[in-house]
Amino acid sequence: MASPTSPVAWDWPDPFIHEVRVEPRHIDDFQHTNNVVYLSWMAKTAWEHSKALGIDFAFYKRLNRGMVVRRHELEYLAASHEGERILVATWITGNDGRLRLRRRFQMVNAETGITLLRGLTDFVCIDIESGRATRMPPQFIVAYRPTARVEGD
Repeated sequence: MASPTSPVAWDWPDPFIHEVRVEPRHIDDFQHTNNVVYLSWMAKTAWEHSKALGIDFAFYKRLNRGMVVRRHELEYLAASHEGERILVATWITGNDGRLRLRRRFQMVNAETGITLLRGLTDFVCIDIESGRATRMPPQFIVAYRPTARVEGD
């Protein structure tokens, strides 16, 4: 985690945290982490959290249901550089119990505690075979219950 002199100020309590390290392949011509890498870290963190909740792709296939991205929103606040450890936090902040799910994200430099990015992803439940939106199964309603309350989510 962050050093004792730089504690992490999470936007909401009790996040699920996935740690990543900035690798040479993540660096762009500006000598910082390329913006699309942050998006891939959000996706990886969402999957890791989902698996921790007991829902992996095999589970999706058994139910013929899955949550897919409808929209991303990212606000880049500071750069990260090769070798740095990044803490990617996520919270489920919305689940309408029908079709839609929202996750919020916060990325923090593990050494400095500086927030690098805030983001959100909206998901929709689909029938995997048809690709069409469909009502989420009860298992998703239970597993993907909100972990943080955010006005408007």
